[in-house]
Amino acid sequence: MNRYDIHGFPDPVLFLGYWRDEAATQAKFKGDWCLTGDLARIDADGYLWYAGRADDVFKSSGYRIGPGEIESCLVGHPAVANAAVVPKPDAERGTVVKAYVVLTPEFAQRDRGDIIENLQEHVRERLAPYEYPKEIEFVEELPMTTTGKIQRRILRQREEERARASRPQ
Repeated sequence: MNRYDIHGFPDPVLFLGYWRDEAATQAKFKGDWCLTGDLARIDADGYLWYAGRADDVFKSSGYRIGPGEIESCLVGHPAVANAAVVPKPDAERGTVVKAYVVLTPEFAQRDRGDIIENLQEHVRERLAPYEYPKEIEFVEELPMTTTGKIQRRILRQREEERARASRPQ
Protein backbone atom coordinates (compact mmCIF):
# COMPACT_ATOMS: atom_id res chain seq x y z
CA MET A 1 0.00 0.00 0.00
CA ASN A 2 1.27 3.44 -0.89
CA ARG A 3 0.09 6.91 -0.06
CA TYR A 4 -1.76 8.57 -2.93
CA ASP A 5 -0.97 12.28 -3.26
CA ILE A 6 -1.93 14.74 -5.97
CA HIS A 7 0.54 17.00 -7.76
CA GLY A 8 -0.50 20.54 -8.57
CA PHE A 9 -1.43 23.84 -7.06
CA PRO A 10 -4.58 24.38 -4.97
CA ASP A 11 -7.58 24.21 -7.24
CA PRO A 12 -11.24 24.89 -6.43
CA VAL A 13 -12.13 21.48 -7.88
CA LEU A 14 -9.58 19.74 -5.67
CA PHE A 15 -8.93 21.63 -2.46
CA LEU A 16 -8.33 25.29 -1.70
CA GLY A 17 -7.74 25.00 2.02
CA TYR A 18 -9.31 24.66 5.43
CA TRP A 19 -11.73 27.37 6.48
CA ARG A 20 -9.88 29.87 8.69
CA ASP A 21 -7.04 27.44 9.43
CA GLU A 22 -3.95 28.40 7.47
CA ALA A 23 -1.67 26.12 9.54
CA ALA A 24 -3.76 23.04 8.70
CA THR A 25 -3.84 24.09 5.04
CA GLN A 26 -0.05 24.46 4.92
CA ALA A 27 0.36 21.03 6.56
CA LYS A 28 -1.75 19.53 3.76
CA PHE A 29 0.81 20.54 1.12
CA LYS A 30 4.44 19.61 0.54
CA GLY A 31 5.66 21.80 -2.28
CA ASP A 32 3.25 21.28 -5.17
CA TRP A 33 1.90 18.04 -3.69
CA CYS A 34 -1.43 17.82 -1.88
CA LEU A 35 -1.13 15.20 0.86
CA THR A 36 -4.52 13.51 0.53
CA GLY A 37 -4.09 10.90 3.25
CA ASP A 38 -5.52 8.30 0.86
CA LEU A 39 -3.87 4.92 0.41
CA ALA A 40 -3.86 2.99 -2.84
CA ARG A 41 -2.10 0.17 -4.60
CA ILE A 42 -1.41 -0.55 -8.25
CA ASP A 43 -2.10 -4.08 -9.45
CA ALA A 44 -0.13 -6.05 -12.06
CA ASP A 45 -2.32 -4.62 -14.84
CA GLY A 46 -1.63 -1.03 -13.77
CA TYR A 47 -5.04 -0.38 -12.21
CA LEU A 48 -5.12 1.86 -9.15
CA TRP A 49 -7.15 0.44 -6.24
CA TYR A 50 -8.27 2.65 -3.39
CA ALA A 51 -7.34 1.02 -0.05
CA GLY A 52 -8.60 3.54 2.49
CA ARG A 53 -7.35 6.45 4.54
CA ALA A 54 -3.92 6.56 6.15
CA ASP A 55 -5.54 7.56 9.44
CA ASP A 56 -7.75 4.43 9.32
CA VAL A 57 -4.87 1.98 8.79
CA PHE A 58 -3.85 -0.07 11.82
CA LYS A 59 -1.45 -2.88 12.66
CA SER A 60 -2.39 -6.36 13.81
CA SER A 61 0.30 -8.96 14.52
CA GLY A 62 2.75 -6.74 12.62
CA TYR A 63 0.62 -6.47 9.46
CA ARG A 64 -0.74 -3.18 8.13
CA ILE A 65 -4.50 -3.44 7.78
CA GLY A 66 -6.52 -1.13 5.56
CA PRO A 67 -10.19 -1.46 6.55
CA GLY A 68 -11.60 -0.41 3.16
CA GLU A 69 -10.64 -3.60 1.34
CA ILE A 70 -12.08 -5.81 4.10
CA GLU A 71 -15.28 -3.75 4.21
CA SER A 72 -15.68 -4.06 0.44
CA CYS A 73 -15.17 -7.81 0.68
CA LEU A 74 -17.77 -8.13 3.44
CA VAL A 75 -20.31 -6.00 1.54
CA GLY A 76 -19.81 -8.36 -1.41
CA HIS A 77 -21.48 -11.11 0.63
CA PRO A 78 -25.28 -11.35 0.24
CA ALA A 79 -25.83 -11.21 4.03
CA VAL A 80 -24.16 -7.81 4.42
CA ALA A 81 -25.88 -4.48 3.78
CA ASN A 82 -22.98 -2.44 5.22
CA ALA A 83 -19.80 -3.02 7.20
CA ALA A 84 -17.10 -1.16 9.10
CA VAL A 85 -13.74 -2.54 10.18
CA VAL A 86 -11.74 -1.21 13.13
CA PRO A 87 -8.94 -2.40 15.40
CA LYS A 88 -9.98 -4.10 18.62
CA PRO A 89 -7.36 -3.97 21.40
CA ASP A 90 -5.87 -7.41 22.07
CA ALA A 91 -3.34 -8.38 24.75
CA GLU A 92 -1.39 -10.78 22.50
CA ARG A 93 -1.48 -9.09 19.09
CA GLY A 94 -1.86 -5.46 20.05
CA THR A 95 -5.04 -5.31 17.99
CA VAL A 96 -7.23 -7.70 16.03
CA VAL A 97 -9.53 -7.06 13.10
CA LYS A 98 -13.11 -6.43 14.21
CA ALA A 99 -16.05 -5.93 11.87
CA TYR A 100 -19.32 -4.20 12.61
CA VAL A 101 -21.93 -5.59 10.23
CA VAL A 102 -25.42 -4.48 9.24
CA LEU A 103 -27.28 -7.50 7.89
CA THR A 104 -29.60 -7.48 4.90
CA PRO A 105 -33.26 -8.14 5.78
CA GLU A 106 -33.09 -11.66 4.28
CA PHE A 107 -30.41 -12.68 6.80
CA ALA A 108 -31.59 -10.74 9.85
CA GLN A 109 -33.39 -13.71 11.45
CA ARG A 110 -30.80 -16.38 10.63
CA ASP A 111 -28.40 -17.98 13.11
CA ARG A 112 -25.69 -15.41 13.92
CA GLY A 113 -23.03 -18.05 14.62
CA ASP A 114 -23.45 -19.52 11.14
CA ILE A 115 -23.33 -16.08 9.57
CA ILE A 116 -20.11 -15.20 11.44
CA GLU A 117 -18.39 -18.38 10.26
CA ASN A 118 -19.61 -17.81 6.72
CA LEU A 119 -18.42 -14.18 6.64
CA GLN A 120 -15.01 -15.08 8.06
CA GLU A 121 -14.59 -17.79 5.43
CA HIS A 122 -15.77 -15.38 2.72
CA VAL A 123 -12.98 -12.92 3.64
CA ARG A 124 -10.34 -15.66 4.10
CA GLU A 125 -11.00 -16.95 0.58
CA ARG A 126 -10.58 -13.52 -1.00
CA LEU A 127 -8.01 -11.60 1.03
CA ALA A 128 -4.79 -12.21 2.94
CA PRO A 129 -5.13 -14.62 5.89
CA TYR A 130 -4.40 -11.89 8.45
CA GLU A 131 -7.25 -9.68 7.17
CA TYR A 132 -10.27 -11.75 8.14
CA PRO A 133 -12.25 -10.33 11.08
CA LYS A 134 -11.50 -12.23 14.28
CA GLU A 135 -14.68 -10.77 15.76
CA ILE A 136 -17.92 -9.67 14.14
CA GLU A 137 -20.59 -7.62 15.89
CA PHE A 138 -24.00 -7.18 14.31
CA VAL A 139 -25.56 -3.72 14.55
CA GLU A 140 -28.75 -2.13 13.25
CA GLU A 141 -26.82 0.79 11.75
CA LEU A 142 -23.33 2.25 11.54
CA PRO A 143 -22.40 5.77 12.64
CA MET A 144 -22.28 7.87 9.47
CA THR A 145 -21.36 11.42 8.55
CA THR A 146 -23.90 13.66 6.85
CA THR A 147 -22.17 12.83 3.56
CA GLY A 148 -22.64 9.08 4.06
CA LYS A 149 -19.14 8.08 5.18
CA ILE A 150 -18.64 5.61 8.01
CA GLN A 151 -17.38 7.25 11.21
CA ARG A 152 -14.79 4.63 12.16
CA ARG A 153 -13.46 6.97 14.84
CA ILE A 154 -16.62 6.39 16.88
CA LEU A 155 -16.30 2.62 16.56
CA ARG A 156 -12.58 2.72 17.46
CA GLN A 157 -13.42 4.75 20.56
CA ARG A 158 -16.12 2.23 21.48
CA GLU A 159 -13.57 -0.60 21.29
CA GLU A 160 -11.00 1.33 23.33
CA GLU A 161 -13.61 2.11 26.01
CA ARG A 162 -14.66 -1.54 26.18
CA ALA A 163 -11.03 -2.62 26.52
CA ARG A 164 -10.44 -0.13 29.35
CA ALA A 165 -13.61 -1.26 31.14
CA SER A 166 -12.63 -4.94 30.92
CA ARG A 167 -9.10 -4.48 32.33
CA PRO A 168 -8.61 -5.58 35.93
CA GLN A 169 -8.20 -2.58 38.21
